[in-house]
Amino acid sequence: MRLSIDHRTVYRFSEPQSRLVQMLRLTPENTHDQTVAGWRIDVDRDARLREGRDGFGNAVTMLYVEGPLDGIAITVSGEVLTSTSSGVLRGAAEMLPPPLYLRATDMTPRDPAIIAFADEATGAGDPLGRLHRWNAALHARFEMDMGRPEPGLDAGGAFQRPVATPRDLTHIFCVGARGLGIPARYVSGYALRVDGHRATPHAWAEAHIDGLGWVAFDPCTGMCPEEDYVRVATALDAVGAAPVAGSRLGDGEEDLAVDVSVMRED
Repeated sequence: MRLSIDHRTVYRFSEPQSRLVQMLRLTPENTHDQTVAGWRIDVDRDARLREGRDGFGNAVTMLYVEGPLDGIAITVSGEVLTSTSSGVLRGAAEMLPPPLYLRATDMTPRDPAIIAFADEATGAGDPLGRLHRWNAALHARFEMDMGRPEPGLDAGGAFQRPVATPRDLTHIFCVGARGLGIPARYVSGYALRVDGHRATPHAWAEAHIDGLGWVAFDPCTGMCPEEDYVRVATALDAVGAAPVAGSRLGDGEEDLAVDVSVMRED
């Protein structure tokens, strides 16, 4: 499948800023089932861009802009060729051992209510079967909210609500999987959807199965991601895989607008 992606992020500031520094995790990389045919990052003003990698091995672009500036637009566009993989990740470079992804974070704390629900929902059996049941249980439990997630809401807080965003569901999935003793990590990227434009990139999880490797699960659909997904960054939680993160030097408030479009070209 050939997927065309357009992702625009616009910041507006109530007062001019002296400097802006951003880390962009917006560049997908090649795997066995994902080939980047073309990709570019554009900024609407003079800026310095420096490519590198973060601690999880994700491709990052550091963005430096000198002020004064009252706003900035960052536009990502490109095409990615994908193929079906039954959710199994193949051909991706791994910098860190799977047991690291058993760690809890501020956004994915070891929550007793989530772990108890995961244990009850999955029952006994092999790890892969339990993960499929966990994925399906989360999909059945929550109503979906495809809007922008609430800042600072952790997995435990999200679990108490009837509605969840993709970020929240992925955090809950990771907490439950780790509670079952299975390494799990957060994935940010893009997904083809019939509802067209979205206010944020997509998120799903990957869990590690001995002898099989990393397997992707999307509790938003209750299924494994297939060729209509583009994988960009992974981390322990959404903070570590955030598409755009950084700091600014200046007073005032900021307004953020995001528009993401994913289209099938073949």
